[in-house]
Order: sequence, then C-alpha cells, then structure tokens
Amino acid sequence: MSNNKKITTEEVKEEILAKYPPKVARKRDKSFVINEPGSGQEIQANIRTVPGIITQRGCTYAGCKGVVLGPTRDIVNITHGPIGCGFYSWLTRRNQTLPEKESDENYMAYCFSTDMQDENIVFGGEKKLREAIQEAYDLFHPKAIAIFSTCPVGLIGDDVHAVSREMKEKFGDCNVFGFSCEGYRGVSQSAGHHIANNQIFKHVVGTDDTIKTTKKFRINLLGEYNIGGDAFELERIFERLGVELVATYSGNSTIDSFANSHTADLNLVMCHRSINYMAEMMQTKYGIPWMKVNFIGAKATAKSLRKMALYFEDPALSAEVEKLITEELPLVEKEVAEIKKRTAGKTAMLFVGGSRAHHYQELFKELDMRIIAAGYEFAHRDDYEGRDVLPNVKVDADSRNIEELKVEKDSSRYKERASEKKLEELKKSNPEFQNYIGMMPEMESGTLVIDDISHYESEILIKKYQPDIFCAGIKEKYAIQKSGVPLKQLHSYDYGGPYAGFKGAVNFYKEIDRMVNTKIWSLIAPPWKKDPEIDAQYISA
Repeated sequence: MSNNKKITTEEVKEEILAKYPPKVARKRDKSFVINEPGSGQEIQANIRTVPGIITQRGCTYAGCKGVVLGPTRDIVNITHGPIGCGFYSWLTRRNQTLPEKESDENYMAYCFSTDMQDENIVFGGEKKLREAIQEAYDLFHPKAIAIFSTCPVGLIGDDVHAVSREMKEKFGDCNVFGFSCEGYRGVSQSAGHHIANNQIFKHVVGTDDTIKTTKKFRINLLGEYNIGGDAFELERIFERLGVELVATYSGNSTIDSFANSHTADLNLVMCHRSINYMAEMMQTKYGIPWMKVNFIGAKATAKSLRKMALYFEDPALSAEVEKLITEELPLVEKEVAEIKKRTAGKTAMLFVGGSRAHHYQELFKELDMRIIAAGYEFAHRDDYEGRDVLPNVKVDADSRNIEELKVEKDSSRYKERASEKKLEELKKSNPEFQNYIGMMPEMESGTLVIDDISHYESEILIKKYQPDIFCAGIKEKYAIQKSGVPLKQLHSYDYGGPYAGFKGAVNFYKEIDRMVNTKIWSLIAPPWKKDPEIDAQYISA
C-alpha cells in the first residue's frame, strides 16, 4: 500500500499549511516539526486547539474521570452534570479489572451521574448532588465516592468540594472527595490528569501505613491503565520476580492500594504525561524515587526490568530478571522473526495520547516497520523534547487554572529509600534513570512530528504517504478506514490486547501482521469514486 513516489516532508508540510488562513497557518506551523535529533528543535504543544479544526483531543473531565479514576474498581465515581458526560466516560477505554475475592466490590460496570436537568442549571445542583451521594452510599456502602465536575457545574458555581466534605463527615466510614475538572478548565485531557493526581494525593495517598507484605522489593506502577489486560501481564512478570506491586495507577486498582502506595520503595512511571506529577510529589513527601520505564516492546520490557534490578542492587533479583528474560525473550524473537518477513519495510503513523505514540514505536521497530510521522494529542513540550526543557517552558494562563500543591516532607512518613549519592550515581550510570528523553530524540531524521493533529491534516498525510497502518483513537478510526488505510486504535485496543510485556508483544505482532497484509483495504472505494455522477431531477410541489 506504500506510495513509492518521492515526496519531501517539507512539501507535505507546506501543502497542509497553505490551505489555512494566514493567522491559523502561523500558529499551526509551530506545531509541525521535521525531526532532526540533537538539533535542539522546539515544538509548540499544550496550547488550545484552533477553533473549527476537528481535533482528536478530549476534555479536562475526560482526562480526570475517564482516564485516571475510571479504572479503579471500588470507587463510586459520580459525574455531576448532564447524563451525556457520564455516559461518554463510561467503559470507553476497555479498562479491565479482576477482584481478588468474589466478595470484593466492582463498580466499573455502573454509570453514576446526577443527570442534571435545566432546572438544576438555573437553580443550582448541590441539593441533587447530596441526594446522589446519599443514594450511592445507601445502595453500596463503598469505601470511597468521587465527584467529578462537568462544564455546567463550573458555570453555575456548584461547590463539589464543600458538598464532599459535608457528606464525608456525615458518613464517617466513606471517603468522599471532589474534582474541579470542568471540561473547559484546561487545554485538553492533560489538565484532567493533573487535577486527578492532585486530589488523589491530597485525599487518599498516605492514609494507610500498613505494610501488607513481607516481600523484599515493593514498587508502584504509575501510568498503566490495564487497557485490554496490560496490567495483568505486568502483574504476572512482577509476581514471577518476587516483586510486590503495591499499587497501580490506575489499572486493576483499588482505593486501598492508593492509600497504601506511599509505603513502596520505588515508583515505575509508564505514561509520563498522565502521572509524572504523582511521582514527583511522592518523592518529595515520602522519599520514594521514580524511574521512567517502558513495558511496550519485548526489548523495552527487558531493559526496564534491568533498570529496576539495578536500582535495588540485589544480585538475587538481577539473576531472576536475567533468568526471566532468558526464558521469555527467545519465544518472542521466534515469533517476530517469522512475522517481520511480511512486515519489514511497511510504514506506520502514530497520533496517540499519553506516551503511546512514543512507546509503540518500539514494537513497530521490532517488526522492521518505519515510522514516518507521529505526534501526541495532549502532550507538553517535555513529552516531545525531554525533561531537560522544563526550566524553559513558560507557565501560561491555562496552566495556572490548575492548583499547584505545596508538597513538603512528611514528618512521620518520610523515609529515605535511596541517598542523594546513590541517586546521583544511578543518574550518571544511566541518564534515563530519573529522566524522560522524549519522543523526538528516538525518531528518525526527517520524519514529521505533529502536535494535536487535525482531521484535515490526517487526510493529507494519508493521501501523500499512503501508510500501511495508522494508529490513533476511536474518533478518527472510521474516517481513516474509509480512506482504505487500516487504523489500529491504541487508546482502547479495539478488541485486542494485552500488548504490554513479553506475551503482549507477541499479541501485537500477530495483530499488526493481519492488519497490514490483508487485501480488504485495497478493495475499499468511496461511493463518489465508484459512481462519480448522480442523476437527479427536481419535482415541483
């Protein structure tokens, strides 16, 4: 399906921008980068989408409720707003969970909403919110109830925090807390991630000091949402290594694991964008170091496990890691050796949120496929260029809408897991230990990087490059496929997964093999190409 006609990236960029009004073109130009690793390029990111452009982004509410809190099975998550907002964020990401006991609660199958009506918009909705919280408590007696503000709530001024404090005090045995995550509050869903991190940290983390295991190594996995069962595969790996997974934020998670997560010894950060706030706050308050990892791709998984073992400085753990890699990697390599005979040289584009547009390039490289364009929906500059640019990032008005918590050492719970000397030595021996180098340094020279890509821009890329596969989300899935290009949805995996870890990598190889080598896409043609002229006549009334 690849287009053999020689076309330069500069020409594609110029053609796209030429169609925009001059002011829009100037703005979008800063979000287009022809990648040159090591050149110190800057990309414009984390700014508001141009009105009228069809974007892939979600809202602040979606990032808070749908992404971060949604995968937690025993919190009753109540959307305070119209029913459409609650329905939109209900099970759309295929987050999976598996209660440990049959008696354990699982509320993920429910859609909770105050179902605000016109009269609530006019006269206020706090009374209705109190009634909803009371009803949820009476029906389920949960350990926690979370309240999420939608756009109308912010506009009319309902105070979800005051209502939450009131109901928490009334119940006594149920933690009730709210989120000011109105959809318009930030640039994108990224603002919702930050707000979610802040409130979980304020109201949940550090409320249970119990050490619940005798295992020597205790970690948290941050930014893993168990889409398609990814967390299950990673749990299998950690169990095999004898490593205790205290909490996952937020795949296959519980309120108790969040409350206890400050007792871990190390935080492993998967999705940098959605959870780096939590990692930094936990290091400051409780002394838990963090390291960036990537469990997408077999080689990336092996590398991340070795980094973890290096931190713990335990010969027995290092030996177990090497033993596991020796057992798992040959099976993966056997599969990929056969599959890449059919995938080598094919091309892919990835425009996905979080760190996925970066992480999944690892899997495509293992298939000998070329990434010709990539970008994020809601990234900040450090997601593209690496954390070294953070001191130079300007704080704009939108960012100031999000509360910045003042975090200090906890006088009784702070524990130095690793000395400053050890951390510095780890950073010297492995520059990526407490750093994220970003997506652009690991992409080929001359590839196109686009932030917050629009529908029109996607159409031009497909027309010019005819990629063998396009990776994005559900909003653009069917429009892309009507162009005759298969789309792999990496937000919720369509019906696939898991794709993390060693076994997940094999699942991904097989699925991509099927998608890029089927002939069905070449048979797709829109009606206006099959029958370009339509005969019709007017009939007078």
